[in-house]
Amino acid sequence: MLLKMQVPSDPKAKTRVRLAFLCLFVVFVALSIGAWYIAGLSRLAESHAARESQAALQGITAPAQIDAALRQHPSNKFLQLVAMAGRAANDTNAAADKLSSEVEQPPIAAGINLAALNRSDLESLRRNLKTAEANANAFMPRYAALLRTERDAVEKYALSLRAEKETLTKLLDIVDHRHAEMSAFFSNMMAARAEFYRAYESLVAVIAGEAGAYKVADGQFVFQFQRTVDRYNVASHATAVAAKRVGDLAEERKRLDTSQQEAWVQFVTGK
Repeated sequence: MLLKMQVPSDPKAKTRVRLAFLCLFVVFVALSIGAWYIAGLSRLAESHAARESQAALQGITAPAQIDAALRQHPSNKFLQLVAMAGRAANDTNAAADKLSSEVEQPPIAAGINLAALNRSDLESLRRNLKTAEANANAFMPRYAALLRTERDAVEKYALSLRAEKETLTKLLDIVDHRHAEMSAFFSNMMAARAEFYRAYESLVAVIAGEAGAYKVADGQFVFQFQRTVDRYNVASHATAVAAKRVGDLAEERKRLDTSQQEAWVQFVTGK
């Protein structure tokens, strides 16, 4: 059995139906216009933020100036993101330098007068050098953990700001490139330092083994046998070469820091 809904024949009822449909249509149009208007405002806000970022970053030549720009435009998300990423990089560098300084426990003084040390002091120095070598060889996994923490923090913060995918991709590319350069540097530096500690320990071992049998004249060791002289000279040369390598890498770190700062400024200014 089919049920039929009858359309009211009363003219007033028909009018009410038409008014109801008209109201629904007006509401639908209003909602559509509202959605379009809100989307337009969102695009306008993004465009304004982009122009504001570009204007704020004009004239920046060093990463430290980004924080000043953020203080002038504290609600700008792009400035918030690049400032946070810069601070994260600085924190990682500081933590890495701290780890690097802890390789020597206790610190090994430069320019030690080996001729003034007794056998006990020489053996203590040998133990410290062996410990430093082991710490240098164990450095990279700890450093890699620092880099992962930094990258995860930057990505998480960018997502919390709802950064555009293109911006996030470019930012993480910069982070990954810097990490690759710094990983290569620290790998070379720790290998060089480990070699230095190893060579230095061999040198100290020669002296400690001859304690009580050598003399010191004009600051030079005088050994009884030529074979001891030969061993000492080989170890001394190896120590000097390794020390120079460490010094060269320290200068390379300075150039690398400058290059990375320039790359960071190029990213944030779009130049």
